Amino acid sequence: MTPVKVLIMGAAGRDFHNFNVYFRDKPEYEVVAFTATQIPGIEGRQYPPELSGKLYPAGIPIFDESELSALIERYQVDQVVFAYSDVKHETVMHRASQVLAAGADFRLMGAAATQLQSTRPVISIGAVRTGCGKSQTSRHIVALLQAQGLRVVAVRHPMPYGDLAAQAVQRFATFTDLDRHECTIEEREEYEPYIERGAVIYAGVDYEAILRQAEQEADVIVWDGGNNDLPFYKSDLHVVVVDPHRPGHEVAYHPGETNLRMANIVIVNKVDTADYANVLKVREQIEKVNPAAIVIEAASPIFVDDPAAVRGKRVLVVEDGPTLTHGEMSYGAGVIAAKRFGAAEIVDPRPFAVGSIKDTYAKYPSTGAVLPAMGYGAKQIAELEATINATQADLVIAATPIDLTRVLKPNLPMMRVRYELEVIGSPTVEEVLANQFVR
Repeated sequence: MTPVKVLIMGAAGRDFHNFNVYFRDKPEYEVVAFTATQIPGIEGRQYPPELSGKLYPAGIPIFDESELSALIERYQVDQVVFAYSDVKHETVMHRASQVLAAGADFRLMGAAATQLQSTRPVISIGAVRTGCGKSQTSRHIVALLQAQGLRVVAVRHPMPYGDLAAQAVQRFATFTDLDRHECTIEEREEYEPYIERGAVIYAGVDYEAILRQAEQEADVIVWDGGNNDLPFYKSDLHVVVVDPHRPGHEVAYHPGETNLRMANIVIVNKVDTADYANVLKVREQIEKVNPAAIVIEAASPIFVDDPAAVRGKRVLVVEDGPTLTHGEMSYGAGVIAAKRFGAAEIVDPRPFAVGSIKDTYAKYPSTGAVLPAMGYGAKQIAELEATINATQADLVIAATPIDLTRVLKPNLPMMRVRYELEVIGSPTVEEVLANQFVR
């Protein structure tokens, strides 16, 4: 029988996972190519033979998504699998229309076809959008489990931006591990907070191999999801975070709405800074699509080391990059901190942007007068540093989850903004874990 020719649309994460767990060893399919988008510089590579299995001894090419229609024709593709996250429902259907017009079928793969079963209990944390507060929720849950004396290992949604074969299984327990794996700023933002808490976190490309290794040192696995993607592992408890700063987004993005419908617990975060009318709108949507979910309200209180040092200053605000790009926010915790602690002015960095940072503003025009902490490689990190150093400000307020001075050498003083999950009222996450989570 002639195999079905498949092209997988992705962004160096869900696409590789779908291939590994579903297509790799099935002779009835032939995956002819991947396309890549969202993350700069990930196209033009190859999914390596070391990971692609015996049916693909030469590996699989990765092209830019702009070539999609031409690739369908060139490879006579029968089926296109859409496999990346945090996109509007409308955008998904535009891609589907493009694929159908080119003569191929369009496919979305659900959780049942792509989730792996662990021998350990799994708690998964996801979100309806990038920037909802999923990472601090994950850290909060890890701390609660550690307080029970459990060995907790986190597994993070993939961010393989380098050598894919070398990144198949990555384990991070020390800051030296971050340097050894040549982590980008985006990777460090996710891994450093776990290391600071004495926890181990895994990531990589081959998530079955990652799971089996993580199980050897864990009583509980915590899945820390990326963007608003679905968990790669079948979970015993699925926690999903929503953001009342973006009411309506919880049912307007893929696969965020799916996450919301699957959730056992929904955390409405940032209620301390959101308009409460928007909090109510979000709660109404939760009740409509998932009335069985336990709903918890939470805040993300903001801290800086020296609030008095902010007052009266002209500040440059550096925000978490994906929150501004994929998440389409025009501001984040940095702007809130600058205003709360009395900055005289937030300096607009856009006139000073260089290289790929300038390109980022062009690609994501909704970004406000803040600097996204883009750092997908050494060149972009250097351009981020150059942009900071060219900006005429008194102080940099850095609202990323990491200490940027570990990777940058700014010529301006820099102050970190920290934010952690703070549950408001009852039930708390701790109460739900005690009542529902079976070890």
